[in-house]
Amino acid sequence: MVKISIDSSELKQTIDRVVEYTFGMDLTWDWPGGVAYYGVSRAFEVTGEQAYLERMAAWVDEYMEAGLPVWTVNTCAMGHMLITLYEQTGEQRYLDLIMSKVDYLENKALRFGDRVLQHTVSAKNDFPEQCWADTLFMAAYFLLRVGIMQGEKRLIDDALHQFFWHINYLQDEDSGLWYHGYNNINKDHMSGIYWARANAWAAYTMSRAARILPEAYLYPPMMHIWSSLRDQLAAIKKLQKADGLWGTVLDYPEAYGELSATAGIAAAMVMQHNPLHAKYVQKSLEGVIANIADNGRVRNVSGGTAVMNDIAGYLAIDRKWAQGWGQGLALSLLTAVLESTTKAQANEQAKEQELSK
Repeated sequence: MVKISIDSSELKQTIDRVVEYTFGMDLTWDWPGGVAYYGVSRAFEVTGEQAYLERMAAWVDEYMEAGLPVWTVNTCAMGHMLITLYEQTGEQRYLDLIMSKVDYLENKALRFGDRVLQHTVSAKNDFPEQCWADTLFMAAYFLLRVGIMQGEKRLIDDALHQFFWHINYLQDEDSGLWYHGYNNINKDHMSGIYWARANAWAAYTMSRAARILPEAYLYPPMMHIWSSLRDQLAAIKKLQKADGLWGTVLDYPEAYGELSATAGIAAAMVMQHNPLHAKYVQKSLEGVIANIADNGRVRNVSGGTAVMNDIAGYLAIDRKWAQGWGQGLALSLLTAVLESTTKAQANEQAKEQELSK
């Protein structure tokens, strides 16, 4: 268990402020909203705050009536909130939407090579035969959650298949770090940058996969995932800045500290339960909270980022505005910490009661 020093009541108040700001954002049915509302759904699951669930349901229902977009890899990120809504309400309309996204990913989404999902952001062939780390959150982790929920082994296998090949294409075996993207046509990593948020997508989703899959050890790809994550976090922890953040380009010391990546990476560390990660998580948590405004806006989040041509391209991405992925990944960290500390406190109380008998 990772020991973290934080006042639970203050942490809950911070979560509530971030959730409240997130609900006030002008989000649409796309990946920014998908990551944002994933964070809100995690806040509901950890705090049990029914108002979060009710407001998510109201947002989805209004959007369904207004009209939904065509499915892409990125719009499938909205499926995460739908899973929570369906699990809590049992409403068939939510499951129908979930399974329509699954049908798209299984039968219609562009794939290349050994059935690897191509990253898509529109109905066009945006990035021919390109594999991006983002896809792990938007699609692979979603497929895994649906497969577990529905008891569908083919979905679990496809999800783990995506993890397996994304690791092979994107992780540098020597450094342990992940590249942003891979071009299968040119057989290269394009600019070859270790972009921090790409590493966060990978670390967070691999940590969640290892946590939520029952009898994970019976699936051979999980051994690949566990080893990949171990080596990745071993490399990343050495690159943390003094203020607890990670730079938007991990191995470039002059890169600015970026909140969404920091939150995703630290959340992954929390879920690994490695006690030696505690000091890195503590610094990250303090750094993230220091960048949350009183109104719940998460600051210093880089804007949407394609695979840029060079380091200068990554450093030039604006970080002035609030972003859905910043809100969602911040909530992913805050809720992971609250969940972990709550369980640790419960375990301590149980031990004390046992000793007093």
